[in-house]
Amino acid sequence: MVLPGLIYLFINNYLPMFGITIAFKDLNFTKGILGSDWAGFDNFKFLFASRDAGIIIRNTILYNIAFWIVGTVCAILLAVFINELASRRAKRLYQTFVLLPNLMSWVIVSYLAFAFLSSDTGFLNNGLFPLLGVQPVNWYASGQNWPFLLVFINTWKGVGYSMILYFSTLVGINRDYYEAASLDGAGKIQQFFRITLPQLKPVVITTGLLTVGSIFRSDFGLFYQVTRNSGAIYEFTRTIDVYVYQALMEKADYGMSSAASIFQSIVGFVLIVLVNMLIRRYEKNSALF
Repeated sequence: MVLPGLIYLFINNYLPMFGITIAFKDLNFTKGILGSDWAGFDNFKFLFASRDAGIIIRNTILYNIAFWIVGTVCAILLAVFINELASRRAKRLYQTFVLLPNLMSWVIVSYLAFAFLSSDTGFLNNGLFPLLGVQPVNWYASGQNWPFLLVFINTWKGVGYSMILYFSTLVGINRDYYEAASLDGAGKIQQFFRITLPQLKPVVITTGLLTVGSIFRSDFGLFYQVTRNSGAIYEFTRTIDVYVYQALMEKADYGMSSAASIFQSIVGFVLIVLVNMLIRRYEKNSALF
């Protein structure tokens, strides 16, 4: 019974790992992967050779940290608010509305963002700002605005999925804890910090570990499509994945893109192991392994 699943796992997850060799080859399609000349670590150099390497790595890491912190806080608060609703129909309705953006593709989200941010026809510049007496903003040329915009858009799209994780944990918390705390005079805020958060801690730690594992990766759709690949805001929006894609389009060097992917995977794996060791030392029951 297990054999079909193992075969699928091997074909889908392990057999393609043969492609790792591309990262160490000067790929020539006429010679094939095995016949191409070895390039050693030359394909890895382009990630650090660019004068913008520090900015690219900085953006990738800081955005992922901000996404996790803001996303976790918003998801927990939403889960608590929905859990407090008395009506089951209202709970389902709010869950549906919050989860809906997560089902949209980044192409749709990018068009929605453009509908708000366009300099000529956007709702903000042509609808809201005139009413408030605010001067129009050229969003796709004003890089300093994008850290907030990207965090907001990413949270709006993904908070529904995260909220489901925390909501399912909240539903499983024994209500006797809250009743006992209420009898002892604890208010809602005290119950949140003394009961709810400690019960949610394992989920928070797990999502944090997953974030650490992908801290050198970024959502290509968010950073490329939503920003419309505007060169004027690269300092605030360019990440490793976008840089690799642009290099691939310009040079068609598959060795470099494969090297970047391996670098991201190795760094993510090392960080997961280190952070898990730290968690196991102070919170053994919450460690992954």
